[in-house]
Amino acid sequence: MYDCTKNYIDGAWVASSGGALHEIINPATERSVGRVSFGTAEDVDRAVAAARSALPGFSQWTVAQRIELLERIVDAYLPRSGDMAAAISAEMGAPAGFALKAQAASGVEQFRAAIEALQTLEFEETIGTTRVVREPIGVCGLITPWNWPVNQIACKVAPALAAGCTMVLKPSEIAPVNATIFAEILAAAGVPRGVFNLVHGDGPGVGSALSAHPGVDMMSFTGSTRAGVLVAKAAADTVKRVAQELGGKSANIILEGAPLERAVVSGVRAMFSNSGQSCNAPSRMLVPEGRYEEAVAIAAATAAKTVVGDPQDTATHIGPVVSANQYDKIQALIQKGLDEGARLAAGGPGKPEGLQTGYYVRPTVFRDVRNDMTIAREEIFGPVLCMIPYATVEEAIRIANDTDYGLSGYVYGATIEEALAVARRLRTGMVHLNGAPTDVHAPFGGYKHSGNGREWGAHGIEEFLEIKAILGATPLPAGGAA
Repeated sequence: MYDCTKNYIDGAWVASSGGALHEIINPATERSVGRVSFGTAEDVDRAVAAARSALPGFSQWTVAQRIELLERIVDAYLPRSGDMAAAISAEMGAPAGFALKAQAASGVEQFRAAIEALQTLEFEETIGTTRVVREPIGVCGLITPWNWPVNQIACKVAPALAAGCTMVLKPSEIAPVNATIFAEILAAAGVPRGVFNLVHGDGPGVGSALSAHPGVDMMSFTGSTRAGVLVAKAAADTVKRVAQELGGKSANIILEGAPLERAVVSGVRAMFSNSGQSCNAPSRMLVPEGRYEEAVAIAAATAAKTVVGDPQDTATHIGPVVSANQYDKIQALIQKGLDEGARLAAGGPGKPEGLQTGYYVRPTVFRDVRNDMTIAREEIFGPVLCMIPYATVEEAIRIANDTDYGLSGYVYGATIEEALAVARRLRTGMVHLNGAPTDVHAPFGGYKHSGNGREWGAHGIEEFLEIKAILGATPLPAGGAA
């Protein structure tokens, strides 16, 4: 049984002032695998005070010192990768192989990307007689989700450390175990006391207190758009910076000349990966009218071959969704799709055959979807694909952009040049061309209701920096104009 009943504050594991215990549920078995104690505003106060106390010293560390620290964290992380993967599989249902090779591995890759970016990032520049200096913004509040738990922790903690900031992390209360292991890794790596602090809890009890805290200089939040709005409102009174990575409803445009089988199979697999629980999932597949029926048949066949099952079974492609609440939400949206006139090409309501225990969802493909349907507008966050036909490329671009979201996009064409021309017209923070994977060195973030700011690599570090202009610091050469 996992024990998440203590917070990590000022370099020590301390009991929560709240004391309320909550079960950590394995979504594959519906049984408890541990307990977490929710913190309170008092715990947040203690953690913020520790971070503020550590800031004057840590903010003055040299770049070389910060690189050395990040490298020590990588060295401490690698031996715990198996523990991290097992925890993630148990608390949010990721298949064991995927949990190790994708989920746990992404955490260490974020630190490696931060190290690489830090080696070339310029913290000072000269403009005329002015020295422009980039400095750590200060104490940062970090709120992270359950779907890619350690990746989202690492892509905030690594750049914050790289920038010279101190921090308080509130991980998801649904997936707290990986965060506890993460804190153990940072302690083993010798992160100075108070630089990194962890407070378990939920949004109302800990997230709101952290967001509104006058001792916090910046909030970095990943989660739903609804919760992101609440964080921004709580932060507004103290005029702190707020960086947000929120929801998505990404379009996947398959162009007329694209290799259809490859494009559709790639899109379906990307949509179903992690049981559809990725904010950048290609949930709307747009296909030329003349190739639509063929594309639907390919998608349905791919869904039928997707093995849903026990996360510990090596044959499993996707495991359960994270919770009973998430399962119920997905089922309601699947039914909504049927009620509004979309038709099933694969999957549908209920659990897969033989899987009555666990929050398993049938890999579902909807055909005859209009972009004004609820399933095409709302983020489902499950293995549910909407297939939409289009008549012209102009119409495809219009449909793709007709959404409140703008996190990611996908384009598959006969050539990169053809795909790139369409990508330039999409109102999204990212576009994947012809099945290109994610890149931890590239900026990750979105437009519109998908948030603001960017994570990963050099752009992620820059989010945690303030800019100071020191005028007259660089005298003009003799005889130069004033």
